[in-house]
Amino acid sequence: MNAAPALRRIEANGLEFAYLEAAPGQTENAPLVLVLHGFPDTAASFEDLLQRLAAAGFRACAPYLRGYAPSALAPDRDYSVLALGRDVIALIEHFGVPTATVVGHDWGAAAAYAAAALRPDRVQRIVAASLPHPRRFLLRPTRAQLRASHYMFKFQLPGWERRVRENDFAWLERLVRSWSPGWTPPEAYLATIKSAFAEPARLSAALGYYRALRRLLWDRESWRYLLRPIYVPAQVIYGERDACILPEMYRDMEHLFADDYELAVVPGCGHFLHLEQPQALADRVISFLRR
Repeated sequence: MNAAPALRRIEANGLEFAYLEAAPGQTENAPLVLVLHGFPDTAASFEDLLQRLAAAGFRACAPYLRGYAPSALAPDRDYSVLALGRDVIALIEHFGVPTATVVGHDWGAAAAYAAAALRPDRVQRIVAASLPHPRRFLLRPTRAQLRASHYMFKFQLPGWERRVRENDFAWLERLVRSWSPGWTPPEAYLATIKSAFAEPARLSAALGYYRALRRLLWDRESWRYLLRPIYVPAQVIYGERDACILPEMYRDMEHLFADDYELAVVPGCGHFLHLEQPQALADRVISFLRR
């Protein structure tokens, strides 16, 4: 395994981003892979995958998404999906490559879908973990999925930050555990996400991702991009026991992918694939990237 990923900083799309980077010895011709975290993760949760990608010959960079420390808060408080997608495109441009692969989990997967919809000429391929195509999720949620998404509705309430922070983030810890039945989150992982939200503004930013979903009701631009088929090769991966985004949500999606499309399930795994079964996830991602 390579050395621990290095923390670096850049400016893209008008914001300062911190990111972790792992790369092979010669980085000049190494294909770029952006790895994007979700909620309530940070880029640190992807250190294992970054190292495995680097060992396989890829330059792997995992930015802390806008609002997540140590990246900057969005001064305009724009945490919409399209803003995330534009961040991805700006990051690719910063690294000076014509195209890159985007691997995303949870909200990171939403950013990957958005980037591919906005600029398929800059996104070589995507891997979306633990999130189906936005059209499937937004327009055809099952009753069971609506129940599972109870937290999204709670996050719309003013002052819900106080509830999340109570008793050393006890509610958030229960939520994480419920999403991956049978998995015990390491104490170090829980400490990292609690530390990430120690500053109230950071927690408000993370919840702002969910609150920005209300804008979809009247934002024609968002609908135009998020509902269209994906025109780059795509691999969608989900956990067999995911209790956050239910496995039933991945059915009947073939028509939403206009290029090569692969759907894979990780047996016995919940929502946090990259933490529960890092080797299995890395093997699937690397195999897809090498095809």
